[in-house]
Amino acid sequence: MKKYQNLLLLAGVIVLLVVPLLLVEKSPPTPGQQEVEIFAGADGQAKDLVVEIQPNYKPWFQPILEPPSGEIESLLFALQAALGAGFLGYYLGSAVTAARIRQKS
Repeated sequence: MKKYQNLLLLAGVIVLLVVPLLLVEKSPPTPGQQEVEIFAGADGQAKDLVVEIQPNYKPWFQPILEPPSGEIESLLFALQAALGAGFLGYYLGSAVTAARIRQKS
């Protein structure tokens, strides 16, 4: 069992990633409603809801920097997530190492 443990874990991760994507069904739009994107972000949905509730709403401010395309925006978001995960991993790794060194002393 120990020999196939990593392969079984990898297969489990792949199944957990793929199955939800296959089970998602796109519902047809109701009359008078625009087509809803399945994996749309919460920001866009919130903006649409605010405009629906209060059509005269005006934002308080405009963004300082607007990415030229959606791909650049996704890249910046992924970069932010990667940097955060790297920082968190480094901090946890150094904390565990420091605890082990203190324990040995």
